[in-house]
Amino acid sequence: MKNLIRRWNQISLVKRILIGIIIGILLAITIPDQAKWITIFGSLFVGALEAVAPILVLLLVMSAISMHKSGQQTNIKSIIGLYAISTLSAGFIAVGATFLFPVNLSLGTSAEGLTPPGGIVEVIQTLLLNIVDNPVDALLNANYIGILTWAVLLGVALKNASDSTKDMLASFSNAISQIVKWVINLAPIGIMGLVFDAIASNGLSALLGYGKLLAVLLGCMLFIALVINPIIVFISIRKNPYPLVFKALRESAITAFFTRSSAANIPVNMRLCEKLNLDKDTYSVSIPLGATINMSGAAVTISVLTLAAVNTLDIPVDFGTALLLCVLSAVSATGASGVAGGSLLLIPLASSLFGIPNEIAMQVVAVGFVVGILQDSCETALNSSSDVIFTATAEYRKRRKEGKEISIHASDSHLEKKA
Repeated sequence: MKNLIRRWNQISLVKRILIGIIIGILLAITIPDQAKWITIFGSLFVGALEAVAPILVLLLVMSAISMHKSGQQTNIKSIIGLYAISTLSAGFIAVGATFLFPVNLSLGTSAEGLTPPGGIVEVIQTLLLNIVDNPVDALLNANYIGILTWAVLLGVALKNASDSTKDMLASFSNAISQIVKWVINLAPIGIMGLVFDAIASNGLSALLGYGKLLAVLLGCMLFIALVINPIIVFISIRKNPYPLVFKALRESAITAFFTRSSAANIPVNMRLCEKLNLDKDTYSVSIPLGATINMSGAAVTISVLTLAAVNTLDIPVDFGTALLLCVLSAVSATGASGVAGGSLLLIPLASSLFGIPNEIAMQVVAVGFVVGILQDSCETALNSSSDVIFTATAEYRKRRKEGKEISIHASDSHLEKKA
């Protein structure tokens, strides 16, 4: 048994995850009733990630800032700029695609019990209130804006602490990082359970009536992942961006696709940044921040579903309103929560731009939950993998300006040795 486990662990994590996906699909198709117990693995995996992520962020950021030396530069400003460019570009791409391939919806479904934001002011107010949230509540509710705020403040306060205090903080941070590695090592079993649950519970029949809508949504996300993001990376580092893009898609997007939570994927992204040998002071802040504000996939969802409702109701759209929707969807997307379906509740906010009643907008939200089997998975995969891509891009650009070599073609084994 020990030899079997050792050989299993020697296989790359991506290959093990693919094996788990295949087994989950086969079991869901062949014996869905007899294998229902497998879903517990998916729930345990997501639960473990969500449990460890807030503590990981708090300790990593506190440790990094407390040990930060004056004059030592980080790339946070550059990363935030890249996040903003990507999200705004996503809004433009989604609006343009919906004009080229207009979509109509069959409304009439119900979305009772859901409470959308009342306006952009409410979204901003929520973000500000999250900043001053009680630290215990922030940890319990996985409020990463609040966690980051307290981590930064405590880190700054501890900059003048004794070396022994800082060492103890670093030891706790390293211990949590080790727990994260153990959890991620269970990803193949967890994702097997998630895949089984998704197919056994929903199947693909629920998606057949929304083929065109899904084609536009997923087409936009693929275009951003494979064209827009690489262009942004190339402009920044002047090197072939696809080795970095494909690595992030392979090692971050796959787990994010099945967990459907940017917050739950934070430990996975932290581990990938470590393998890429990025600056820990930077990625310990940029990754949890990206899980909150880097939402290009959410901008696509908001724009496409809003314009689908507009087309269904035969509401005319002029160029100025379309441009405003691009900006509104990008700004609203930053207020989307990093959990499954978080972007859908912002659709009524964008719909109000066209005078669409809240009752109809909530029916569009219900349609979003129907196609969310694929839409939300792809959205999260795009959002989460982009966090790593832009964190790495900012550091690579800094290295290029300093005349240092940028090695983004390195193999997994080489990266692990460097890390």
